[in-house]
Parts: sequence; C-alpha cells; structure tokens
Amino acid sequence: MFHSPILPRVRKRPRPAEAGIPRREEVKFDDVRLYLVERKMGRSRRSFLTQLARSKGFIVEDILSDVVTHIVSEDSQASSLWTWLKGCDLRNLTSMLVLDISWFTDSMREGRPVAVETRHLIQDTLPTVPEGSTPTPVTTVSQYACQRRTTIENSNKIFTDAFEVLADSYEFSEIEGSCLAFRRAASVLKSLPCVVRCLGDTEDLPCLGDHTKAVMEEILQYGRSFEVEKILSDERFQTLKLFTSVFGVGPKTAEKWYRRGLRSFSDILTEPDIHLNRMQQTGFLHYEDISRAVSKAEARALGNIIDEAVHAITLDAMIALTGGFRRGKEFGHDVDFIVTTPELDRERTLLPDIIDRLEQQGILLYCDYQASTFDITKLPSHRFEAMDHFAKCFLILRLEGSKVEGGLNCAEEDRRGWRAVRVDLVLPPMDRYAFALLGWTGSRQFERDLRRFARSERRMLLDNHALYDKTKMLAVSLAGRVEERSSFSLCLFVSRPRSLPLMCRLSRVGVGQAATSISSIHQAVGRVAERG
Repeated sequence: MFHSPILPRVRKRPRPAEAGIPRREEVKFDDVRLYLVERKMGRSRRSFLTQLARSKGFIVEDILSDVVTHIVSEDSQASSLWTWLKGCDLRNLTSMLVLDISWFTDSMREGRPVAVETRHLIQDTLPTVPEGSTPTPVTTVSQYACQRRTTIENSNKIFTDAFEVLADSYEFSEIEGSCLAFRRAASVLKSLPCVVRCLGDTEDLPCLGDHTKAVMEEILQYGRSFEVEKILSDERFQTLKLFTSVFGVGPKTAEKWYRRGLRSFSDILTEPDIHLNRMQQTGFLHYEDISRAVSKAEARALGNIIDEAVHAITLDAMIALTGGFRRGKEFGHDVDFIVTTPELDRERTLLPDIIDRLEQQGILLYCDYQASTFDITKLPSHRFEAMDHFAKCFLILRLEGSKVEGGLNCAEEDRRGWRAVRVDLVLPPMDRYAFALLGWTGSRQFERDLRRFARSERRMLLDNHALYDKTKMLAVSLAGRVEERSSFSLCLFVSRPRSLPLMCRLSRVGVGQAATSISSIHQAVGRVAERG
C-alpha cells in the first residue's frame, strides 16, 4: 500500500505592512482631532481604523494629548475607561468628547464627522469629590413641576433626552401612562441644579420608577441606553418622527401613512390616493423654515410686527409674548402671543381684523382661524381639555431679515432674505387674561402638574379660563386686588422672566381695568416667587 508523502505546510508570505509606506492624506476636517483608545480595541484594529479615518480626511493623533477633541473607545465599561483617562494627566479632559465606536463608524459611513448624539457619549460615572469636602445635602424636590424651580440649563441632558425618546415611543403606541411617566421623570431631572452621577443621587427624587431608574443605570454604566438605541433604529419610530415633524400632521395621520407603506416625504407627495389638507400642504411647502428653530431676536421682531398691527386697529389693546420665550428660552419652534382689550366683546372681532391687516401687508402665508366658543355658564370644567375655548388663530408669517436684529436664523446658502415662521395668537376677554397668560406660559408638564396640584392639594379646579374653589363653591375673581393669598397663590408658582420682559402696551384708554387685572396676577406671582 502506497502512501502519499506528507508535504510540509507552505507558509504564505506576509504582505508588506502598509503602515511602513509613508503616505500623506488630505486633511478635510481641521477642527476635529481623533484619538483611538487601544484598550479593548487591539493594536492591529486600531492601526486599520486609523488608516481608514485618515483616508477620509480626518486627523488621527497617535498620542493622547490636550490637542485631541474626540476620544473614541470600544471599552463598554465607562468606569474603567474614565479611571484610565483621569490618570493620563490631561488638562482639557473636561472639554473633550469621549465617544463610543458607534460615532466613529457613523462618521466613516457619512464621510464626515456626524453630530454627537446621546447614544454616542460615554459619560463619566465617577463622581469627583474634593478631599476633605462633605457631600452636599439633597434638597427636597416636589412631585409637582409648578413647585420646582427649573433653569434653562439642563444638567442631565443625557438622561432627559433618553426619557423623551421613550416618551415619544409610548405616545406613538398610545400607551399614555408610560408616556406620562417618562415625561414627569424628565421634568424632575431638568429641575436639578447638578449632574446625577450615580443612582444613589436619585434616592429621594419623586416620579422615578423602576423603568426610568433602569434606563439611568444603563446610561451610567455604558454611556448609553440600549433600549433607546433600539427605538432610534426602529423603522416605525423613525418614520413617525419624520411625518409628525410636518406642520398639520399628528400621530394618528402619521401612523395611517406608515401602515400604507409610506416611508418618506416623496412617498407621500407622489401617492395619488393621499389628499393633504390645507395645513399639511403648507407644512410641506415651508418645511425647511418651520422645522428650523426660531431665535429670540426673530421672536422680538415678530412681536414688533404684531404690536404694530394690533395697535393700528385699536389703541387700548394689550399684547403679551408667551410660551418658551417668556420663560427665557433662546430658541423655540413657534412664537405665541396673547392679545386682549378692555372693550367689551371686542375680542370676538379683533382677531379677524388683525388677520386682514397682516394679509394686506403681504406677510400672511397661512391662517387657521378658530372663533371663540367660550361660555362662562359652562364653568367650571371638570375634565381636562388640551385646548382652551378662546378665539385663536394659527399663522405662518413671512419674516424679512431686515426686521431681525442680527439677521435670520437660516442656512448659510439661503439667499432669499426672509423665512416662514409659525405664530399663534390667542384672544381671551380681559377678565380671563390672567388665566390665559398662565396657561400659555408654562410648559406642557408644568401646566399638567399645575392642574393636578390645584385639584389634589387645594381642592380647586384650574384651567385657562378660571380658577374654581370647590370648598367654597365659587370662582376666584381677579377683578380686584388679590386679598386672600391662599386662593390664588397655588397656581402661580412661576415668576416673571428675567431675560425677556413681558411685552405689553397699555394706552390711556381702558388702562384702569387692564392694570387692575395685570397687577393682581403680578402681585400674586411676586409673593409666591419670594417663597422659592
């Protein structure tokens, strides 16, 4: 029997290392300097990713130093990574972005540095306590948003962003309880003056259930929530978020379009069986403008336009800028105004007159006018209603760049010199002005908790129309001075904004009646604000 000889295995000749070949890549992104952490990545993979990034125009530093702007790591253990980073003697570590490898792969796929999202960040989970210092005592936080001071700065954005994604997901699935739970949790964390660094910091905080704490724990450990990442990558969620970003498209319409197999704007606009209403048509027509944030300077410019239009019709009218801008925000998605007049029943005809004047000026791009259905005999209302019954109109106005101090908030390549902006006008009777002002100033969660606080803690019913004391079986009046502090202070846990004064004009005509109502609400606000 013959046996074939066993030949020795032939070793393949190794390929020449590309790293040894000097090659100068073109730098496209001067303001981004990467450092790839070799820990958990390995030397050969790090070398390959370094060459890949440099081939796409990125600067990749071989040594970790203070010139680095973006640190990229595959180490899923945030605590060990940050322990190592803090031992590297970096002066600018706090200004560097410490990112998961997912940001790197997204950037390589796009061929440019993509925007850093919550899911990309690897957060520091190690609290830094100076030697000899004692822990700061935890201040009691109310379960009601109307009793919490909330600054414009959000110290816990990495958590609240995740909660808002989860809340949106539950809202799309019509699971109201879970949606509300995550919105309440986000509201609580936004009110904190410091960063939550461990779950122990949340021990005495209200409105944080097992699910919210599990999400926080995951973010503290890994720098991201895998549940949130799964939602963000879900086709249905992405599609519903896209569709509901259009003016006039709500969750139900978006869901209907999704079930029909539509996935993009082009799918909708080319589908012959889809019939858009006038609001939706306008939403698509001005989508780029409406989806872009409105600046404070643009809000001021629109305030001047509305003020001029209103007082050209009636001199005794009063105008107030409300919404996020009245709370001091720098940007918003639209601009809200309350207009009122002491002239009896004038609010029923004033709004159409304002709309006509804006149209004559050639700046009215869209108008949805809703006449007043307010009926004082139907007060108090025992059910929560998302919208009040005052006359109102939802507008889209053409805002010229020449009217805005510092120019428009628009893309650099936009040469039109104007943009479309959403503006809401609400016109309550003078004796309902204070309630409407309060209702249109607070955030959605603030207003919800304000009503809940009134009902649960003070046995009162509050909405945009009135405050009703159930124990005395009467409505609280603002016709004169507020004598009983307890009767109205419960719903005024909001002070006048410091950064953006209330825009109003009082003329000689009817100033007495207007001033009485305004001074009443502001006196009550001032007294409550002193209590913190």
